[in-house]
Amino acid sequence: MISNNKNKYVLIALTLLAMPNIAFADELNDANTAWILTSTALVLFMTIPGLSMFYAGLVRSKNVLSVFMQCFAITCVVSILWFVVGYSLAFGEGNAWIGDFSKIMLSGVDRDTLSGDIPESLFAMFQMTFAIITPALIIGGFAERMKFSAMLLFSGIWLLVVYAPITHWVWGGGWLGSMGVYDFAGGLVVHITAGVAALVAALVLGPRKGFPTTPMPPHNLTMTIAGAGMLWVGWFGFNGGSALAANGDAAMAILVTHISASMGAFTWMVIEWKKFGKPSALGAVTGMVAGLGTITPASGFVGPGGALIIGLLAGFVCFNATQIIKRVLKIDDSLDVFPVHGIGGILGTLAVAVFASTQLGVFSGYGFADGISSISDQLSVQAIGVVATVSFTAVATFVILKLVGVVTGGLRVDEEAEIQGLDVVSHEESGYNL
Repeated sequence: MISNNKNKYVLIALTLLAMPNIAFADELNDANTAWILTSTALVLFMTIPGLSMFYAGLVRSKNVLSVFMQCFAITCVVSILWFVVGYSLAFGEGNAWIGDFSKIMLSGVDRDTLSGDIPESLFAMFQMTFAIITPALIIGGFAERMKFSAMLLFSGIWLLVVYAPITHWVWGGGWLGSMGVYDFAGGLVVHITAGVAALVAALVLGPRKGFPTTPMPPHNLTMTIAGAGMLWVGWFGFNGGSALAANGDAAMAILVTHISASMGAFTWMVIEWKKFGKPSALGAVTGMVAGLGTITPASGFVGPGGALIIGLLAGFVCFNATQIIKRVLKIDDSLDVFPVHGIGGILGTLAVAVFASTQLGVFSGYGFADGISSISDQLSVQAIGVVATVSFTAVATFVILKLVGVVTGGLRVDEEAEIQGLDVVSHEESGYNL
């Protein structure tokens, strides 16, 4: 009898040893780690080269290198600051408003340290790529007129004063997350913060010389469309990776992301076709980005039917927002950051309260946050998140810009430099030597 029991235990032990990929609590999961490694590369790919090319093609040829340089420089500065203190402020235990300094210089993070069932070093790096793209998005609000030194200083301070605290509010154990706010991949944290900051920057700096009477068409739409394609593909890591696992949540997030992007692009094309007689390539890619930004906060909580409606709303609402900002209010948000990312982020953050409901038939999602049982209750939480994020970002961004302006002797280049172009003035280079 003892011999039989012993043989049984040996058989169980051998079976377990033959199954190395079983993930136990607090143990590394190989599949999840591999997926987040891939997603990290995809999200960094969104900024360099994706966003760099998307934005660079939209400006005039005399400023193409300045946009590339700004994106690359922000990548470097944000990466360093995130390592030194940004990650700690965002994801340190801290309090309801801000993290602490327990993870400065990634203190306590080594090869074997886990965050859930993936390496914490990987989680920190994945979150770093989000921290990189957010201030890079703001470039579109002040493109072609801001000093390089002012841009660098502003981006660094903004990361620590605006992005890190709001990240903590939503994802780091802060007060919005505790309320049950839904933001799967960055509607509040990335798109609303970047959109509002870009709008404030555009207002503080003032319009480019000649705006709005002088035409300022994109100098290279081929470059822009190539960059847009990179953004679309990279967004699968942005939203799908935010599941932090290789599972059904990640797969559904990718599916709804693609559907919303497709519907956003198609809706924008149809509106242009009807309004102007022809659909434009620029409109198609802008609608795509609107669909991507709008689905981002909802991507882990809604189904394909909800994503289709969200994409439709994104194309329609963001198109009209761009017309109002530039043609009615005459604000030179140069590359439409606020009407596409800001308005899209707000729209998606509110829409998730509706399409997360499980009672909408083919448009149903996967339920509300814990303790919330109705669309109205989830919507009130989402609205609080939107108001808090917009208000804090607007005020803090304004103060930072004014401070940076004093330190750098003014935020924007002088009129002669603007006419000559930032490529030569700021970097003594030219994007095209013909």
